[in-house]
Parts: sequence; C-alpha cells; structure tokens
Amino acid sequence: MSNAPQRKPVMVHDDSRPVLAGPRRRIELDGAEALRLLGSVSLGRIVFTRHALPTVRPVNHALDAGDIVIRTHEGAALTSHTQRAGDPGVVVAYEADAIDPRTHLGWSVVVTGYARLVTDPEDLAHCRALVQPWVEHAMDQAIRIRPDLVTAILLTADGRSGEA
Repeated sequence: MSNAPQRKPVMVHDDSRPVLAGPRRRIELDGAEALRLLGSVSLGRIVFTRHALPTVRPVNHALDAGDIVIRTHEGAALTSHTQRAGDPGVVVAYEADAIDPRTHLGWSVVVTGYARLVTDPEDLAHCRALVQPWVEHAMDQAIRIRPDLVTAILLTADGRSGEA
C-alpha cells in the first residue's frame, strides 16, 4: 500500500478526433430563435464587472417570461453588485452555446441586459423553484436578467460544397 496522496482525476479535452471536412457557414439568428435555443440548455456563463475588470462565472439558468433567472448566494460578487445597484440594475452579458466538439457545428447565444436581485418574496420562491443549483452551496438568492440585446449565430456545414 502506498502512502502517496490520492489524486483526483483530471478532465482532459481530446481534439484529436476527426472534424467534419469542408467549409462552414455562420448564420445570424433572430432574437426569438436565440431565446428558444437558450431555453434548450441549462448551463451558461455570466459576465459582469468586478474591480473594474470583466469576470466570468459558469451558472445554470432557466428562462421565465423572457428573463434569464440564475441562483446565487449572499456572499457572491454578483449578489453584492446587484444589491447596491439602483434602477435598472447592473449591466451583464450572458452566453450559452451548444457546439459539437467533433464537428464544430452548433450555436451560440449572447444576451446583454440588466441584472437585478430578486427581492419580492413570491418571485424569489418562484425563481427558487425554477432553478435547482448544481453545486452544494446554499443558493438562497436569485437574479433576473432582462435581455436588452440578444444575438445568436448558427454554425452549420456549408451545404453548397459537394452537392450535385
């Protein structure tokens, strides 16, 4: 038996798999389609300013009446920013995507808008029911992001190549 410390497995990304041959096309999507795609996944990244620098955090989300809802906790930097913010809230960006690592095809959505801490007890209970945290931490707060600017792209195989 070894006295060496046990190491946790490390996740390794393997880019050696074959990639779809041929050109790809980038298609701009409208806001409604972008929000539909955003609602089809539960993980994204929120971007906000901390100490005058951009900060990115992975979070899980749900869509509710056109807003993006995330859960957070009392000590989180974004929670404290939104607590201090007046109307209309703190400017954030939210990004989610589904890109196939083998073919590099898929989509990406970026939402820019204002984040506000949910303070209404009924709305907070509603938000807590919508989003179940993925981490074992007391996530007793919720933040709503009202999308002001929604952009999305679809990365697809260029159907013009090789077609008769």
